[in-house]
Amino acid sequence: MESAAVHIPGPNHDIEKACRIVAETIMMVGRNIKPGITTIELDNLAEDNILSSNGKPAFKGYVVGKLEFKHSLCISVNEEVVHGVPGTRILQEGDIVSIDCGVEYNGWYGDSAYTFPVGIIDKSVQDLLDVTKESLNLGVRQAKSKNKVYDIARAVQTHVEKHGYSVVRQLVGHGIGTHLHEDPAIPNFVPPLLQRSYYPNEKLRKGQAIAIEPMVNQGTYNVRTLSDGWTVVTADKKPSAHFEHTVLIEDDGPVILTLMD
Repeated sequence: MESAAVHIPGPNHDIEKACRIVAETIMMVGRNIKPGITTIELDNLAEDNILSSNGKPAFKGYVVGKLEFKHSLCISVNEEVVHGVPGTRILQEGDIVSIDCGVEYNGWYGDSAYTFPVGIIDKSVQDLLDVTKESLNLGVRQAKSKNKVYDIARAVQTHVEKHGYSVVRQLVGHGIGTHLHEDPAIPNFVPPLLQRSYYPNEKLRKGQAIAIEPMVNQGTYNVRTLSDGWTVVTADKKPSAHFEHTVLIEDDGPVILTLMD
């Protein structure tokens, strides 16, 4: 269950620090992605970096129902959309790998994701990555006070579907602050009328932080969860890309707290 949204008194250096650790960790992991490395090796690198920066891995120990996530990163490869569990899988030339990282610092949270190519990838898959990243940037532009949640959703969905891809419906972005997941939900699509009670079109407020995270599939938007209880994959086994930023809402426009150099 998501917690109520928290107003962030500005400037808040703790959430900024949490987000900076997230961004630096993802960039460091990205520099180490190559054919032959295992996903657990990448997870170990991330955890070392988070702890040495005086942060705490936000995903490690996260509980849903009776399941506990035991790693610092969610690492999702190819048709895996999100919540992939690090392990002995060896990355291969031509794979794509989504690195999703969350960090707690002094009780405040940051969250971001980036999908990396492994070596040289197919042009059609690179196009999927490009469109997904562009859709995130377009959604972020709408994240300003007095706009509404659906302004973000519409920007993402329109760009994705214009290019022939689909946005995942079962998983959405979220508010963030003193909890990893807070209200409001930030869908990547404008919900049909019967779903709008689940994803209200809330007005965005100055001082609010949200995590915008398009999850875009090359084929159908339908997904399923594997037997590990965590890993979400595309129903048609086609590749999926995931990009995410934690963004602070301001009157004059969004501030991306997880901006990567």
